Amino acid sequence: MPATYNDLLDTTIQYLEGLKSRGVRHVAVSTDTLRNLSQPPTRPVAQQPVQNPRSPDVSSSRRTILPLPAGEGRGEGESSGPSDSSIQPGSLPLNSQSAIRNPKSAIEKSAAFSALRDRVMACVKCEHLASSRKNVVFGVGNIDAQLMFVGEAPGADEDVQGEPFVGRAGELLTKIIQAMGFQRGDVYIANILKCRPDTPGQSAGNRKPTADEMATCVPYLHEQIDIIKPRVLVALGATAIEGLLGKTQGIMKLRGHWQTYRGTPLMPTFHPAYLLRNQAMSEKRKVWEDMLAVMEKLEMPISDKQRNYFTRG
Repeated sequence: MPATYNDLLDTTIQYLEGLKSRGVRHVAVSTDTLRNLSQPPTRPVAQQPVQNPRSPDVSSSRRTILPLPAGEGRGEGESSGPSDSSIQPGSLPLNSQSAIRNPKSAIEKSAAFSALRDRVMACVKCEHLASSRKNVVFGVGNIDAQLMFVGEAPGADEDVQGEPFVGRAGELLTKIIQAMGFQRGDVYIANILKCRPDTPGQSAGNRKPTADEMATCVPYLHEQIDIIKPRVLVALGATAIEGLLGKTQGIMKLRGHWQTYRGTPLMPTFHPAYLLRNQAMSEKRKVWEDMLAVMEKLEMPISDKQRNYFTRG
């Protein structure tokens, strides 16, 4: 692919992301532009009618407005995204490089994820949880992620903010992700339960989800995984393993040993909350060894510094 094409593509992506960060939720794109962006470049860019995103030349008769994908920034009453049958020439999501290089597949994936999110956000199957929750905690991250982390259930902080792993355990998970060479937004993070387990009569603290609660909610997680299709899964703690694989042997026995979820490699490891309770260097090293195995599975480069984290001397 010509370097000039990639430069123009990167510029376009940066411009669209800038619009998105400023609150722009729709963009008009000409039919010709979409047609050229959806095809691999087979001739020099100079011969392709790629329009300057800063000076779009789009007539009103050839414009289509597209809502943002995956539920990002949508207000009440806005569309959750087009289905394949409703995609019109000129529609382009403000999403990612893959969305611009292959709009059709990206739109389909985004629409499926958005539809799933809408169903989860409206779920009241567990009446006791629906009545006590502040927010449904759907999940967060890149729907094209190679790596996905699965935890147990939202805690108090997550319930307030509507995002998984934002409390102290979440801060530690973010540090682990960054030590691996990712940013938090590069991966996807979700839980077995989308609602915080209720704690009647308690002002603080969390409880483990019941078997019935997990059985009711985990199909949503399965759908998330099926849509994202990560190359590797990391199960954080025993409840995540139980929800994904139905195994109850305990995290001490399963941790560090590869499992398989529907053909996807799955690494069980300790929940970050465990490391907050037990900050021994040996326990931190165990988790890090699990992450090194994940990095190797993803064929990521590993530096000597990374290999030596949490070793003595």
